[in-house]
Amino acid sequence: MGSGTSSAAQETVHLVLMGISGSGKTTLAERLAQELKRSYAEADEFHSPANIEKMASGTPLTDEDRAPWLAAIRDWMGSAANAGGTIVTCSALKRTYRDLLREAAGRVFFLHVTSDPAVIIDRMEHRPGHFMPASLVPSQLATLEELGMDEDGAVLVNSGSVDELVEQALTIVADL
Repeated sequence: MGSGTSSAAQETVHLVLMGISGSGKTTLAERLAQELKRSYAEADEFHSPANIEKMASGTPLTDEDRAPWLAAIRDWMGSAANAGGTIVTCSALKRTYRDLLREAAGRVFFLHVTSDPAVIIDRMEHRPGHFMPASLVPSQLATLEELGMDEDGAVLVNSGSVDELVEQALTIVADL
């Protein structure tokens, strides 16, 4: 992936942990927020009640459903730009969604967390209290557009321990 623009060490960098539901974004984001001492937000907190109800019923969201949600995340990142950057989880499945998030003040760097779909489905089936059903994994995989070579980001394969995933991520963001 592209390394983005070179910049002063003081530049605000927002880390967006992207990928389908159940890939491990939240677990990684919570650990990175502790390690990097940055503000953290879970994108699910920005969904409207209507979006949550729609997903809970097993209906995939449309681009129109997602637009205000993505704008709210972008605005939250921008409002925290003076604090040195943020960490946010967001599926960011399509490039157009990532383009909207990139409008936030500062640099937006994507960490695409991936895992074996069978592992993800199993994880989601055993995840208590979450509105997103495992039945939506195929629609998320069908919608997912991989990071382009010209996009500022990196791919993290979630196939080991949480500690290994955190170390991979910290190695990548150390150079930002």
